[in-house]
Amino acid sequence: MSVDHDRLYKELLQTFFREFMELFFPKISSAIDYSHVKFLSEEVFSDLAGGTTERVDLVIETVLLEDCGLGHGPESKALIIVHLEPQSYYQETFPERMFLYSSKLFEKYRRRILPIAIFSHSRQAYEPSRFGWMFPFLNVMTFKYFSIQLRKKKWRRFIRTDNPVAAALLSSMGYNKKERVAVKFEFLRMVTRLQLDPARMKLLTVFFESYLQLTAAENERLIKKIDRTNLIEEAALMEWMTSWEKKGREEGIREGIREGIKEGIMLTAAKMLQKGMDLADIKDVTGLTPEELHKLQQAEK
Repeated sequence: MSVDHDRLYKELLQTFFREFMELFFPKISSAIDYSHVKFLSEEVFSDLAGGTTERVDLVIETVLLEDCGLGHGPESKALIIVHLEPQSYYQETFPERMFLYSSKLFEKYRRRILPIAIFSHSRQAYEPSRFGWMFPFLNVMTFKYFSIQLRKKKWRRFIRTDNPVAAALLSSMGYNKKERVAVKFEFLRMVTRLQLDPARMKLLTVFFESYLQLTAAENERLIKKIDRTNLIEEAALMEWMTSWEKKGREEGIREGIREGIKEGIMLTAAKMLQKGMDLADIKDVTGLTPEELHKLQQAEK
């Protein structure tokens, strides 16, 4: 199944824009007035040369603080446009594309543009972060932008942070095949520490597992690692391990992990049936088919 990279990154960055800036650009973040953050509507520009339309993935209008080093007067309160462009594949012409998008945004808004590119592809070569042209007698233009190449980031450097963006992006950072279980384990430890509300916790988990989904054998190794380290302190942690099961009560979650994925889900559904919950709600929570729920109903009689 294909991954909707644009949607995943858009939801993550819209929900945790401040945390993203604090994680990767702390100096810039300290200059932003986060009480003035506006996510602009999706921008579509016509490519006059090719006759196609191009979408700018995420455009954020914000304000610089007065004490950020720009002095006083109108300039100190000037708006900036943060143009975030997630890129999941290698594209040779990407620097040109960033320049065109930023120039079109400037043409439209007449604001300073802060362009940021996020690369999640697995290519090892460094991505460029500038575009321009020159002659032997004149450097006409040099356009620069910030570039975050996630595969170049060492995942272990981020596991001590209490930053939700760092937790989600662990799945796209630099790790080898043998470290996959360790990456998932540290992700679980991070989200447990964060103690976010259910909606944000689910967003992080869905994002993480879209880029790193363990095999059955790896899941078994993870379960054993969790049991050895006594990581499970609350049922809330297991509630968001969507590779294994959906929501359920604490007993069902714990037994399900130890006895097997399917058994845990069936046990949770059975207890929900005993409580008299609506079948549609049970189906949404557990992901069981109508046939499986029918069999459970018959067994309960």
